[in-house]
Amino acid sequence: MSDVAAIEQFVKQYKDLKTEIAKVIIGQDTVVNQILISIFSGGHSLLIGVPGLAKTLMVNTIAQALGLDFKRIQFTPDLMPSDILGSEILDEDRHFKFIKGPIFSNIILADEINRTPPKTQAALLEAMQERAVTVAGHHYKLSLPYFVLATQNPIEQEGTYPLPEAQLDRFMFAINLDYPSFEEEVAVVKATTNDVEAKVNSLFSAQQIVDFQHLIRRIPVADNVIEYAVSMVGKTRPNGDAAPDLVKTYIDWGAGPRASQNLILAAKTHAAIHGKFSPDIENVQAVANGILRHRIIKNYKAEAEGITEEDIIKSLF
Repeated sequence: MSDVAAIEQFVKQYKDLKTEIAKVIIGQDTVVNQILISIFSGGHSLLIGVPGLAKTLMVNTIAQALGLDFKRIQFTPDLMPSDILGSEILDEDRHFKFIKGPIFSNIILADEINRTPPKTQAALLEAMQERAVTVAGHHYKLSLPYFVLATQNPIEQEGTYPLPEAQLDRFMFAINLDYPSFEEEVAVVKATTNDVEAKVNSLFSAQQIVDFQHLIRRIPVADNVIEYAVSMVGKTRPNGDAAPDLVKTYIDWGAGPRASQNLILAAKTHAAIHGKFSPDIENVQAVANGILRHRIIKNYKAEAEGITEEDIIKSLF
């Protein structure tokens, strides 16, 4: 199949996928799109939202519709790296045998990742970056596609370990979940307080998703679009020559080269789901918020004056 035909096939399957997810998840269209873009781009996502916004249900539904294995890890202050990676035990023949932890799955929901100590957060890092884990000197490959979706509860700061910047940078998207609108909440209550259970069908296989990830990487990008993405990321660095006044005034730290790579990859996927064979500047702008939001560090002045990351990112367009 040619790449053009493959993209047309991808558009059709993507629409069916959205319909399938909408059987269970009401509204939250932008959030679902961003999660799916990061999956097909081969990235990971960080979901930030208060409890009760159906984050777990959303990830579970997406995993079902994609036909992937799904595991949820509840991060707690006493969670050890071996609890997520697995450990070696002595079997009845007195041989060491490796028991795989929950990290061996296609989609991992790392629930409340900021509740666990840095040692355990770091164990997840190797898996996210290398798609492999090392336990007792042995190297284990994880099955592809591999996708980590971490959630962070923004309210309770007591007893939490905020993710360091280097670790935040590993996430392709930071996605903010808001409360549903009045109409959506009415629909949610109607759908979840009756005895009818929505059946979600699997529309993809793991291999198909990997093939689509390769297809996305093969999409050509014009030089001017790459230069636009790189210059946008460059403008977030307050010490750079290109930084606008807003950035120099309100930002302590800007985004690194990984942001430029992710902008282009996500723009390719955003173009593909809209049936385009190459991304343009509009596609880069469409994904910029989710990709840059967690990579720019505001200073106290921005906090005091109520300047949001979105205000700053919009000024870069």
